[in-house]
Amino acid sequence: MNDSKLDFRIDYKKLCVFDEFNTKDMKFPIVMSSPHSGTLFPQEFLNNTALTREELRSSEDCYMTEIVRNASDAGIPLLSMNIPRTFIDVNRDKIELDETMFFDAPQSLGNAGSRRCRVGLGVLHRIVYPNKNIYNGKLSYQEALDRIKNVYDPYHKRLKQLVDKCVRKFGFCLLIDCHSMPSIICNIMNDDKPLDFCLCTLFDESCPTQMSEFLSKSLEARNYRVEFNRPYAGAYIAFNYCQPRKNIYTLQIEVNRALYMDEKTFNKNIDFQNVSNDLCGAILALGNFLLDFKK
Repeated sequence: MNDSKLDFRIDYKKLCVFDEFNTKDMKFPIVMSSPHSGTLFPQEFLNNTALTREELRSSEDCYMTEIVRNASDAGIPLLSMNIPRTFIDVNRDKIELDETMFFDAPQSLGNAGSRRCRVGLGVLHRIVYPNKNIYNGKLSYQEALDRIKNVYDPYHKRLKQLVDKCVRKFGFCLLIDCHSMPSIICNIMNDDKPLDFCLCTLFDESCPTQMSEFLSKSLEARNYRVEFNRPYAGAYIAFNYCQPRKNIYTLQIEVNRALYMDEKTFNKNIDFQNVSNDLCGAILALGNFLLDFKK
């Protein structure tokens, strides 16, 4: 990244930040979020990026909203981000702003040393895999604040509303955060069979083990290989929304992308619908289990 100034602004009135599904008819004590499946790139952003649309999509959780949509239609609220994580990542703390990305950052910011900012994956990403700079220059700090105000905050405000509504109705809520993971990560472990699903529970801190174990067994019964907290233990949404004393629990799901898509072309493969049916079936089985969980 060089020191040239990229002083542009986004017309946020044109953006539909997120979509929501089945938010009125909750039949189970579950809320789902899909924070990284967005594909709506603001044109002003594309005009000022150093990468192609395909390169920017390399970190996208392709089709995750579509994969879990049938579970939502059966009675589970789903909040789906439309804006890509390469524009702003709602699964980060909004204070994780890397001052080295801005030509006019306040001296008090002081977050460049944080781990995620250091590797270029703060709330505004600096890079995509494999270490490609998103911008050929530095952004205005005001643009970062505008992205938080117009995209990040509305998503989290609505997600919190849905979680609170679920708690009021059922007495508790399990927030399932839906993600996908590159197959290369699933294949580098020293195991005979690649990993299919990772269930992230903050090392058994984010939800009662009965919940995560039930989902694991449901997926394993469908012949998938499931691991807990390997290679991921959970990120910002899983950590930030987890409040056991308020009966709010979280569970992050990671799906091996190779199960349902071609990672080079971004096209679905022939197993897409089967994977969707299996995951939705496991989530709905968990929903029925949870209806009796507090009784």
